[in-house]
Amino acid sequence: MARIRDDLRALSGYHSPQVDVTVRLNTNEAPFAPPAEFVSTLAQRLAGVEWNRYPDRAAVSLRTGLAALHGVPVEQVMVANGSNEVLQSILLAFGGAGRRAVVFEPGYQMHAQIARNTATPVEIIERDSEMLIDIRSALASLSAGPPAVVFVTSPNNPTGRCEPRDTVRALVEHAGQHLIVVDEAYVQFAGADLLDLVSDGAPVIVTRTFSKTWGMAGLRLGYAIGATELMSALELVTLPYHVDAAKLIAGELALDFVAEMDARVAETVAERERLRGRLCDLGVDVGPSEANFLLIGTGSRPAVMVWEGLVEHGVLVRDCSGWPGLAGRLRVTVGSPSENDAFVTALEEVLR
Repeated sequence: MARIRDDLRALSGYHSPQVDVTVRLNTNEAPFAPPAEFVSTLAQRLAGVEWNRYPDRAAVSLRTGLAALHGVPVEQVMVANGSNEVLQSILLAFGGAGRRAVVFEPGYQMHAQIARNTATPVEIIERDSEMLIDIRSALASLSAGPPAVVFVTSPNNPTGRCEPRDTVRALVEHAGQHLIVVDEAYVQFAGADLLDLVSDGAPVIVTRTFSKTWGMAGLRLGYAIGATELMSALELVTLPYHVDAAKLIAGELALDFVAEMDARVAETVAERERLRGRLCDLGVDVGPSEANFLLIGTGSRPAVMVWEGLVEHGVLVRDCSGWPGLAGRLRVTVGSPSENDAFVTALEEVLR
């Protein structure tokens, strides 16, 4: 029988518990589906697809729309099956043997997971006491060792913190032969982005997704923005016709609903702050967040016991207590007002 690669034998895949509950607040999904007009128009457009034909390999129309949305040349845009495929393409092109991936923990676990899947050694740097990048440690890493793909997540998952602009700018200025990847999956919920760091000649790629703010997690569509030469490198490792016709049409159509998306983002941010207030009233330790989730502490109670208690009350959140630096922490997605109220009620019962 064929043997799996030796470096993969000790790994396990990325898993999020799938539990039959009434309220799901564990995967940072949007609480609402896309607008009804989007859904009906999408159905009409899909009816006209020639399913026996391959989709546009270069995704020209969608990339053109995204370029216009962000004010960049179309040559600086790449689309893929979710932002995770973008990350995989980046590591296939810029990682591998003789290189490394630098990640800051606690952080998004898929950065290290995909790096290891692509045979890219992983270097872990602990965050500082504020859960932000320790710039001294980061710059020391850049000054030593082989070329690296450095992952900056802003806002960071699962802490919700945005990295200071000066920190990221310092990484870019000292990048040299390294590549800085800025994962902005949740940036629409924050006050500012880092897209202005992208330009031809700059060693920066920014990744985005339609899953969160656009409410399209079921379609798996993401994209990257970076220097033209970097996007050309990603083209080398991208499979032909990798983004199907349905995704391309849905992405193009979504760009007609930017105003609706912005309104829902504003609602989510307001609901995030309302939820934070209710949790503070309960005496719960709530960390600052600029994303669509909150990281909370369970105090003297073991986080896994609180998590299990919430499940018994029909509410599913994410247990982060086993992640580096997050002992006693749970992450809760900001859902609809009724979902958030159900969570607070359940949490109050469990803590009581």
